[in-house]
Amino acid sequence: MYEVFEETEIEQPKPGSDVPQTLDDFVAEMKSERSDAKAFALRLKEMVAVAVLVMEQRTRVAKIQEYLYRHVASSSIPKPLYCFALRLAQEHSTNAAARLQLPAPELVPALVDPSLYHFVLASDNVLAAAVVSASLVANALHPASVVLHVITDRKTYAPMQAWFALHPLAPAVVEVKALHHFHWFARGRVPVMEAMEKDRAARSQFRGGSSAIVANVSEKPVVVAAKLQALSPKYHSVMNHIRIHLPEVVFLDDDVVVQADLSPLWDIDLQGKVNGAVETCRGADKFVMSKRLKNYLNFSHPLISANFEPYECAWAYGMNIFDLDAWRKTNIRTLPPGLIAFHGHVHGIDPYWHMLGLGYQENTTVAEAEKVAVIHFNGRAKPWLDIAFPEIRPLWTKYLDFSDKFIRGCNIRE
Repeated sequence: MYEVFEETEIEQPKPGSDVPQTLDDFVAEMKSERSDAKAFALRLKEMVAVAVLVMEQRTRVAKIQEYLYRHVASSSIPKPLYCFALRLAQEHSTNAAARLQLPAPELVPALVDPSLYHFVLASDNVLAAAVVSASLVANALHPASVVLHVITDRKTYAPMQAWFALHPLAPAVVEVKALHHFHWFARGRVPVMEAMEKDRAARSQFRGGSSAIVANVSEKPVVVAAKLQALSPKYHSVMNHIRIHLPEVVFLDDDVVVQADLSPLWDIDLQGKVNGAVETCRGADKFVMSKRLKNYLNFSHPLISANFEPYECAWAYGMNIFDLDAWRKTNIRTLPPGLIAFHGHVHGIDPYWHMLGLGYQENTTVAEAEKVAVIHFNGRAKPWLDIAFPEIRPLWTKYLDFSDKFIRGCNIRE
């Protein structure tokens, strides 16, 4: 029987064939047919093969369903956040204090004072912006030297202004502006918008959305996950791209938490480069810090393969330093992917300044996360969502005042 198992090849069985599905069915069939040892062994081998195939298919379906549920959970706006924005918008319309000019007129000169530390936060998520700003100022050694420029879109401007008007971060200076307030945005041609329109046109060629993606039985689960990630609304939001078109110094994503004073960033010598960023191919965490250009760019395209090296280290967005003098000497004006636009213009900085991956893996411990200056919840499991990893979410929620009437009134909980 052992020789039959080892030497006999059988055709790949299909689920639903006449192969017994349970051990009881198998024993009953063997008794009724009075099979010899060879037939017994062959039938048993067929049964095991079918069981393995069925298990593999069920595992694949389970993985794809998990990816789909996470995609839906990360792409939709939770009811508490929707409530939060609506209540602040209502406050903006009924409360003059929520419409106060930001910053106050006497502080306007600080917006262009080069001796101060300027940060830019582009976001259409008021709660996320509240955490980034609160953590930035709370950990600054000299908060009076911090100037935060908050950029949002037209629909979020009222609730964003209301939040910062009613929750001042003095002595830091906070400016809130919407995209339509910028003179370059009002012009006829805006490179960032043109690039996004082309991107939307390309994506519109794909019909069916997430349902069609998960229905493709030939795709591997990891490929399905990547395609679902590409449908994320953040890639359609101008907030995700506007950062490289604004004349400021340090850029922060709205899914980061600042845990240390960031003023030493201004002492880093970028050696003539435009962008100071943490590289993503070096570090103790091999799951997060193992990304190279081949992980992001399509090297089957002749232009990519001719101009880039697949094993060249990639770098992270989320906490970036920009040397504006060096930038102005380049031709970086349009909006290809950042890895392409800034190729050759990036200076690697110490990983202490930016820890990645807290939104797509839970291997990082709280103790490890607390040792760095900025933690980044990049990935689907944003800290304001129910799918956030509970062990590290308190690093984000600690900067929210849950007794605040807007937070409490919308049932935003720790």
